[in-house]
Amino acid sequence: MLIVTGSLAYDYIMDFPGSFSDHILPEHTHNINLSFIVNKFAKRRGGTAGNVSYTLGLLKTPHILFSYAGNDFVEYQKDFAKLGIDVSGVQIEKNDHTATGFAMSDKKQNQIWGFYYGASVKNSTLQIASVATKKDLVLIGPQGSEGSLSLIEQCITLGIPYMFDPGFILTQIANTDLKRGLEHASYIIGNEYEIHLMEDRIKIFNTLTKNKIIITTLGEKGALIETSKKKLKIMPVKAEKIAATTGAGDAWRGGFFAGLERGFDLQTAGQMGAVASSYAVEHLGTQDHYYTKKEFTKRYKKTYNTNLNI
Repeated sequence: MLIVTGSLAYDYIMDFPGSFSDHILPEHTHNINLSFIVNKFAKRRGGTAGNVSYTLGLLKTPHILFSYAGNDFVEYQKDFAKLGIDVSGVQIEKNDHTATGFAMSDKKQNQIWGFYYGASVKNSTLQIASVATKKDLVLIGPQGSEGSLSLIEQCITLGIPYMFDPGFILTQIANTDLKRGLEHASYIIGNEYEIHLMEDRIKIFNTLTKNKIIITTLGEKGALIETSKKKLKIMPVKAEKIAATTGAGDAWRGGFFAGLERGFDLQTAGQMGAVASSYAVEHLGTQDHYYTKKEFTKRYKKTYNTNLNI
């Protein structure tokens, strides 16, 4: 069984039709007091764990979503229930809100973000033994350094395999913690910059990870999956349009896990990740896209000229 950990969040997305720079006086940056009137607003489900889980739900892949949410999770829960996603592992903090992001973009795509961790700060108290065994695979996704490191230590102690996705916490953790997370992981995943940063920080990275499966997502160039014996290039899937790239990596992870759970080889699983990612970039929200398994397999065959039975 797949155990998906990471953040659950609501994102509030706003568009400002002008340019932030037109309203910021350089000589008064020490005393800013501004209000921006926005012309577009949307509330969307988000969070790295939620995004991965959403893709797994679309692909009808059994898994357990394991994270903390707040007293406003009911709406999120109802939407996921429609996809048959198991949210019994989501812990509810009744005295706080689900993690919430506030984003405002101007016409030049400059962004101002505010993020409230909310209930997700309690992820460090999650007990992985309550949902996982040695036969399972845990995704240790972004959820703050304390939450990720706690789950890593628990997986190591209990001998539970995990995929380490340290991208968002690389600026928060010490090299000793990064090294420990990498050393005991079964899978390591990150984008090209994040993998290079890990290699730079951990001088024995290649030796430390020689028996691991390392996945480097390369955006529009596809992905690379490396094992001790071979390197697999994953050709990208052409999207019908590019609306936004936020959430594409989470969708890739969901597609990849859906392939692993079905017993497919790494090449096929990686290609499933690429197909899932192509759908995500066609919409602004990280969970605004939708497809059926039939539509998914059709796009898979169109790109890779191979039938996919899911």
